[in-house]
Amino acid sequence: MSPTTMPQSSTPVVGFEVDVTSSTTDIFLRKVTEDPNRPLLATPVDDGWSEVSAGDFLAQVKAAAKGLIAAGVEVGDRIAIFGPTSFEWTLSDYAVWYAGAVSVPFYDTSSQDQLAWMITDAAVGRGLVSSREHADRVEAAAAAAGVEPPQLWIWEEGAFPDLELSGREVDDITLEAQRSQVTSDSVATLIYTSGTTGKPKGCVLTHANFVQTAQAAQMQIPAVFSEGMRCLLFLPQAHVFARFIEVLSISSGALLAHQSDLTQLTTALGSFRPSFILGVPRVFEKVFNSALATAQSGGKEAIFRRAEQVAVAYSKALDAGKVPATLKLQHALFDKLVYSKLRTVMGNNVSHAVSGGGPLGSHLGHFFRSVGLIVLEGYGLTETTAPITVNVPEKSKIGTVGVPLPGASVAIAPDGEILAKGVPVFREYWNNPEATAKEFHDGWFATGDLGFLDNDGYLSITGRKKEIIVTSSGKNIAPAPLEDALRRHPLVGQPVVVGDNRKFVSALIFLDSEMLPTWLKNHDLPEMDLRQASTDPTVRDEIEKAVERVNKTVSRAEGIKKFTILPVELSEDNGYLSAKQSVKRHLVNKDFSADIDGLYEG
Repeated sequence: MSPTTMPQSSTPVVGFEVDVTSSTTDIFLRKVTEDPNRPLLATPVDDGWSEVSAGDFLAQVKAAAKGLIAAGVEVGDRIAIFGPTSFEWTLSDYAVWYAGAVSVPFYDTSSQDQLAWMITDAAVGRGLVSSREHADRVEAAAAAAGVEPPQLWIWEEGAFPDLELSGREVDDITLEAQRSQVTSDSVATLIYTSGTTGKPKGCVLTHANFVQTAQAAQMQIPAVFSEGMRCLLFLPQAHVFARFIEVLSISSGALLAHQSDLTQLTTALGSFRPSFILGVPRVFEKVFNSALATAQSGGKEAIFRRAEQVAVAYSKALDAGKVPATLKLQHALFDKLVYSKLRTVMGNNVSHAVSGGGPLGSHLGHFFRSVGLIVLEGYGLTETTAPITVNVPEKSKIGTVGVPLPGASVAIAPDGEILAKGVPVFREYWNNPEATAKEFHDGWFATGDLGFLDNDGYLSITGRKKEIIVTSSGKNIAPAPLEDALRRHPLVGQPVVVGDNRKFVSALIFLDSEMLPTWLKNHDLPEMDLRQASTDPTVRDEIEKAVERVNKTVSRAEGIKKFTILPVELSEDNGYLSAKQSVKRHLVNKDFSADIDGLYEG
């Protein structure tokens, strides 16, 4: 099947002219010129937030950029950014771009081998890092790689005052001469893939990728991304999704705040009161499970469960075009009893959320919509500058990841693989022409994901091509739907469905250490660690009930026949999860091979 005969969906550019010339700093400067007093960012101060105007932020960016130039930074140099999501991260990013350089983000959880690889592959000569500990890790990785350690500025040790001081010898003319050499075609960043399938690859994203994709998103969902909106960014800023939102917020005039400590997220939501948030599905699962645990501890689980059922039914009735009067009354009642409390937890100002990085599942999509939070699922990769498709608030289809952004297209290959082209698609893999050639076909980028298009051009994701399980009887099974449903249980942190070349499907169950204590308390059980809980009969019975509920949603051949609960947790820290909370299956399959074999013995 040729590309022209494949099922395709495209969104034309209508009603606006694509900006094909600007860099990220060009757009930023335009915003400052429009209104230098416009609040553009907010930083945490005591129990509140201090706003930073567009003009003040520009002054800080220029001062830091001058310091970089004074240190010898030239156009196109690669500069690392290493630290938690923060105002300093965004300031570093824009300072690097203003100096004409290329930012190379490092994940907080990157191993020494990964850091060494990125430092050498990208030829990183300098870096802006959060702490002495981050600096030590970079220097140790460089030593392990046998290269000269990068010159580092440490945020916590006065990086920006130092850069301002050393940059005083650089005048505005010199700074502008360097900044203006950057065009829309210039490289903005090298973002390395998470390495879930092997050595990370550096994705070359240009200024055009960011500027034009942000512009397309503004046109697609203006109710969310517009001037005056408030965004609390809590995803790792090294992730492409967070970087895209950073650029989108600043270029649209939204107020951007940061929070890296997820234990303080509820407090930050309440004090900053964002109008939109973004997250991976696990964030929304955590919000739901925490609300359920609170209801259980107060003896109100039955009320919460009924409110959950009514919320999903109400949302589905909205899609059908008719909500029965009795359902309206029930929804109004539970809005006072349950839904309003959830909105309060989220700051009582959030109307929209964007979810990406994996499928959210229609159940939670319907639930949050009835609560008053429209979760717009989108789809994208590092290679597509985050979004290639997203749902539109007025025409959202829960359970799908929406339609392509203006100027973008998706197609479905004969084997079900999703192909992408257009504005968001990256240029190439850094220093890796073989990988680039392998993934591009007649101008289409092969995403590695599987999906299908409905009659209206909405995309649905069914799984990863490399993750499809083929049983010994030849049955093809996508693990994602089973895992998504299991993760809705508060006890389940990460389920991993297995069964490739086996007679049936099984599951490895990794418990959620955060939710476990609350669940045990709510069920009048003694405190347990993960090892004790993994062998506890009551915990096992609860997981068995969850598996049985999931099995009712699929055919017998697709159902989970056996499972085992393992006494460990999958996390970024132990290397089993990527930054977007994706399971690194090749590592799980390797390290827990004996447990998998045990499921099939006899």
